[in-house]
Amino acid sequence: MAGTVRVARRRRYVMCRPEHFAVRYAINPWMDVDVPVDRALALRQWEELRRTYVSLGHEVLLLPPEPGLPDMVFAANGAVVVGDRALGARFAHAERAAEAGHHRAWLSAHGVAVETPEHVGEGEGDLLVVGRTLLAGTGFRTAPAAHEEAARTLGLPVVPLRLVDPRYYHLDTALAVLGDDDVAYLPEAFDAEGVATLRRLFPDALEVAADEAALLALNAVSDGRHVVLPAAAVRTADALAARGYSPVPVDLSELLKAGGSVKCCTLELHARPA
Repeated sequence: MAGTVRVARRRRYVMCRPEHFAVRYAINPWMDVDVPVDRALALRQWEELRRTYVSLGHEVLLLPPEPGLPDMVFAANGAVVVGDRALGARFAHAERAAEAGHHRAWLSAHGVAVETPEHVGEGEGDLLVVGRTLLAGTGFRTAPAAHEEAARTLGLPVVPLRLVDPRYYHLDTALAVLGDDDVAYLPEAFDAEGVATLRRLFPDALEVAADEAALLALNAVSDGRHVVLPAAAVRTADALAARGYSPVPVDLSELLKAGGSVKCCTLELHARPA
């Protein structure tokens, strides 16, 4: 893939400041209520991510944070948006349930028709737009029936993928969308059928090593050329550069204490595919 010319496309993102960020409960293997959280550091790191997007020419819209909802910073989990339609979230854990209504209200106020799901699903955490397709994760946080709701609501075909490692509880921790026909992923995070599906659909995809994935290297955001990813994932950045991408490292180590990084903080308002 050396010599491939990658082209950036301006994106619209929704983010939520971690003003109330904390680890008060443990709903994934990354969370430990006994490990202190530095909220001031989390805010500085988050602000650096926001500034990075703006410096790359993207628009960042802000979802107001709500007291008592420390995980609202992980805005990607609140919906999946394509054009003027969205499938909202129904969170698997009671601790996050109230977030869904705030996302729904914000999106509705910005002209997006939001479908309230009947089944458990956590937005872009498990539903990733790749060109004209939705890659749809299940196994931990999103019910298979939510995939059908997404296909119906958003008008895109769905490719189901089963996650098998609880450390990679959302699809966006185990797979990064790099372009309309390109992804990177951790094979060990998927069942055998899922790996076969990914290798069939994306034969030239970057398969990331387990130790890099454990840094949440795949919780990344790409505009088609620039790939914003955790600063610690140096080998993944090198591999992306060798494929013609421009890696943009950002340190979100404080938010990693809750099991999130770049993509978790970033909900994309996708344009309707042509």
